Amino acid sequence: MISKEELQNARILVVDDQEVNVQLLEYLLVNTGYRNVSNTRDPRTVAPLHAEHRYDLILLDLHMPGMSGFEVMEELKKIEDGYLPVLVVTADPDRKIAALDAGARDFISKPFDPLEVLTRIRNMLEVRLLNGKLVDYSGNLEALVRDRTAQLQRFRSAVDATGDAIFLLDEVSLEVLDANEGACRMLGYTRAGLQAAGAQTIGLAELALARRDTPAAPSEPELVESHLQRADQNTVPVEINWQTVDSDGGRILIAVARDITERVIAAQRLRHLASYDSLTGLPNRTLFFRTLYEAIELARDKEWRIVVLFITLDRFKGVNESLGAARGDELLRQFSGRLMDCVRIRDTVGRLGGDEFALILTMSRNQQDAVQVANAVREQLRAPFDLDGHQVVLTASIGIAMYPDDATDPETLVKFADAAMARAREAGRDGYRFFTAGMNVQVLARLDLEMALRRALDNEEFLLYFQPKVNTRTGRIAGVESLLRWHRPGYGMVFPAEFVPVMEDTGLIVRVGDWIIDAACRQMAQWKANGVGDVRVAVNVSSRQFVEGDLEGVVRAALARHQINPHCLELELTESALMANADRTVAILNNLKELGVIVGIDDFGTGYSSLAYLKRFPVDKLKIDIAFVRDVTVNPDDAAIARAIIGMAHSLHMKVVAEGVETRAQWAYLQRHHCDEIQGFHFSRPLPAQALGELVIQNRGAPLDASLPDASQPTLLIVDDNVNVLASLHRLFRRDNYKVLTAVSPAEGFELLALNPVHVIVCDQRMPLMSGTEFLSKVKEMYPETVRIILSGYTAVDSVLDSINRGSIYRFYTKPWDDDALRENIRQAFQHYWKTSAEKADGVDEVLAG
Repeated sequence: MISKEELQNARILVVDDQEVNVQLLEYLLVNTGYRNVSNTRDPRTVAPLHAEHRYDLILLDLHMPGMSGFEVMEELKKIEDGYLPVLVVTADPDRKIAALDAGARDFISKPFDPLEVLTRIRNMLEVRLLNGKLVDYSGNLEALVRDRTAQLQRFRSAVDATGDAIFLLDEVSLEVLDANEGACRMLGYTRAGLQAAGAQTIGLAELALARRDTPAAPSEPELVESHLQRADQNTVPVEINWQTVDSDGGRILIAVARDITERVIAAQRLRHLASYDSLTGLPNRTLFFRTLYEAIELARDKEWRIVVLFITLDRFKGVNESLGAARGDELLRQFSGRLMDCVRIRDTVGRLGGDEFALILTMSRNQQDAVQVANAVREQLRAPFDLDGHQVVLTASIGIAMYPDDATDPETLVKFADAAMARAREAGRDGYRFFTAGMNVQVLARLDLEMALRRALDNEEFLLYFQPKVNTRTGRIAGVESLLRWHRPGYGMVFPAEFVPVMEDTGLIVRVGDWIIDAACRQMAQWKANGVGDVRVAVNVSSRQFVEGDLEGVVRAALARHQINPHCLELELTESALMANADRTVAILNNLKELGVIVGIDDFGTGYSSLAYLKRFPVDKLKIDIAFVRDVTVNPDDAAIARAIIGMAHSLHMKVVAEGVETRAQWAYLQRHHCDEIQGFHFSRPLPAQALGELVIQNRGAPLDASLPDASQPTLLIVDDNVNVLASLHRLFRRDNYKVLTAVSPAEGFELLALNPVHVIVCDQRMPLMSGTEFLSKVKEMYPETVRIILSGYTAVDSVLDSINRGSIYRFYTKPWDDDALRENIRQAFQHYWKTSAEKADGVDEVLAG
């Protein structure tokens, strides 16, 4: 018997990468009295920890980064012989059977049911600890066997209290020497009746013989699954732990049998759920495709024709929304029953999801058979459906594709039938269409994408990633932008550029946009609850959400539902969205502004809004489009546009965000020109919610270095594609205590100019891709305060003089140079810079004073 003290001292390890799950399980265990509970979030440490501590129970999550639960169990098998003390934790029903096959003893489901969790943990610990007792007991059996009566009495006292069945068998005769009360209850015998029935009757003899003939050492335990025969001739599925011990004059087999009926039923239920639709009882998508694959294989040998009918109920959504989901489900159940009446026994009816059904028909070469079935389905819909007294009449659109005429694999065949169904719906509903090879490939791809998108929201295939925005003055994360991602089954992650235009065209963007707002608010609440704190999240809003949706109502509802501070929500609109209906947009935005929501304009500079309209909108932020940021350090026009947007926004009391910042040079240039926030790969790519939360916490403790370089130290930039010249000039000017920067190309020169406050530039004239005068002409537009000098032995005098006359360069010096003279000329150039800067500062002071 296992005492309460022994249970409470059991060694338990909790393994889960999610801290909230670890905390919940530890809370349940500790508050129930378990004293030796430890945890790890790194699955790679489980096997070493178990080798050291020999845990009595390991609660193991299956889905973990770095190493899955299945891999952990493989490592544990190298330590444990047979019995793995593993209780699997998973939310995926399909993985439970696989976990048991991999060696787990039982499973619990997410979300946790505390009573179920504690019950299963106690049961497993009792079995584990009892097995340990039996091993300890077997070591003393040789001494006790001299007095069999005392031996059996001690055995009975130790094990009668457990719920498992325990048997003692003589290894030679297979006589049942004794059994506990658990064995009697399990098999429906009295103790004497069980001994009289014998091992052969109850189904232990064959297993005992296999154990006796094993080449393993006598003391080595063995775990098997089998069935035992009850007195009423029914069988009980059991898990038997065998142990062989020596005694005077022979050997004894100890068998501990645990009833696993519940596990077997659960496994059967899971297998059924994995293949059949829980609502209608029809084959689900998985089983339907497997059946279609087998049908095609058979048809290939028999030269048969396979027909797939793809069926969608017209206007089912309206019924579902008006009468409620419960009556909608009842309608689907009734419709599935009518479908069964339309086909033969050898045909297959399946539900692929939502209101989508499909049929697999084995036909002759005559297409008319498929037409007859399609018409039979349509006819079945003529009679009204009775939904709790509500009479509902629906129609169906049907698409038909055939093997081998249209396709030879299941996926393509169903896809073509789906495309034909869409054509039937476009033609006016309540009809059918055959797939034809003449259908445009792009149209089919578009239809396939559209159909998948319509299912994506209902099937929870969308998720949000988040890209940080960093304050350029503090280096801290100032907020994030939510970015929609689609994890499309069978395709993986799909990016917005591939599917957002389709959602815009079809109007799905309104529903998805509402979901994004709610999901963003929900995530903000989760971050706050998890200790990340308040994180400002920006959400992109489409023009159709303004025109067709209730943006204000959706925002208010989401904020209230998740208890979010309105100042933490940002709405980013494009200029086209603002201008679609300016008066209505102004009214909506004013209401949201009063609520506290932040409003920004995305991709500013690429639309067509005028400044007169811009000042009407209650806008807090402008986001510089990536098109102007990408070349902001090398293109004077882009730099001028960026500076103009920053200046205009600040004059209108708006903040500015630059998106698409990918380099330190871009960051530094925008920071120097007082851009408020940057967003882009330079700081971080878009991240999943958990990773973003971790980054926020990390950044809070160690913000990005946002300090500007010291502008007071005289800084000289030398640009020359000859590394020997660069080295010579660097040695020459280093003795004058300048900060000397060197670049082997104009591109590198632009980067250094963005990163450092350069006062004087010395540039070679003849360089690949861009001459010195061309380089300095661009520098003049972007950094007009710099003193620009050409130093070259190969140049056309006319081009240099022209550059001097236009003010692009300050001086021209020739190679080779005199060191002392050149040093003096550079010293004068710095004096010219400081004098010009002082005169400008005085002029500004005079203007301000006047």
